[in-house]
Amino acid sequence: HVQLVESGGGSVQAGGSLRLSCVASGDTGKRNYMGWSRQAPGKEREVLAVISTGGGTTHYADSVRDRFTISQDNVKNTVYLQLNYLKPEDTGMYYCAADSPTQYPKYGLGTPADFPHWGQGTQVTVS
Repeated sequence: HVQLVESGGGSVQAGGSLRLSCVASGDTGKRNYMGWSRQAPGKEREVLAVISTGGGTTHYADSVRDRFTISQDNVKNTVYLQLNYLKPEDTGMYYCAADSPTQYPKYGLGTPADFPHWGQGTQVTVS
């Protein structure tokens, strides 16, 4: 099993930046993909960014491409999401996710159903 703990959320003004972190522990050696998702109030959870743990290939949702950057430090078992040029519509709970050998995104971002492991989330509020 994989445990994920997010941090770095907060309240910022539009145009500001935040850096989210996700520390993975447990059975981390079997991860191929890590991702960040967002759930805004009253909306479904959406995958924003995915990174392959091996080659570092990244995918982004159109809504955040060129503003958000996903990166990783495999030594620290940590995945980051740099949020720049934040907009009020970026407000929501941000979740870190990890795949498994049998459940993983088949193409590009995938969907939330492709990630069996989730953190508790960190709140981002943009005003």
